[in-house]
Amino acid sequence: MLNGGAANGQASPEPAPIQAARQLQRRAQTILDRTTPHVLYRWLAWAFVCVVYAIRVFNLEGFYIVSYALGIYNLNLLLGFLTPQVDPELEGPTLPSKSDEEFRPFVRKLPEFKAWYASIRSLLLGFAATFFAAFDIPVFWPILVLYWFVLFFVTMKKQILHMVKYRYLPFSWGKKTYGSGKAPRKETK
Repeated sequence: MLNGGAANGQASPEPAPIQAARQLQRRAQTILDRTTPHVLYRWLAWAFVCVVYAIRVFNLEGFYIVSYALGIYNLNLLLGFLTPQVDPELEGPTLPSKSDEEFRPFVRKLPEFKAWYASIRSLLLGFAATFFAAFDIPVFWPILVLYWFVLFFVTMKKQILHMVKYRYLPFSWGKKTYGSGKAPRKETK
């Protein structure tokens, strides 16, 4: 008997802290599942958390390394969001097709919900880090800001040139319509 009573079909009771952690995890997952269709409200909540974090860092006049790390991490998330799952550059040569304008849906390397979730988690972790003085490393912050902007513009230029070269747009608004939207009438004799 390796599992005690589990061999007889009875589940062994879990300790109370593990049960509480599982129940908390289920509640958090339920909340996340309910937010899935509400894209605008999720990003508004993200903007709110960004503003609260910025106010905290501004008032403390510190934690610039934490902010820089958050900026780099979120830039990386943005790149994953803008990049196609299958990179045409790495795909290799393809067979010729009837038309070069063949429709291929844009599938992201990092889906929107996962990008939002990772970003909000990083912001909350960064906010929590502002409560510990060990993370307040003194640096000359204008250099970090300048370096981040240079990195952002160089990276975005490369990404935009890639988008132009392979003719894809990572954003879409609503359902595409073709023609006038009206069904053609049948002529009666």
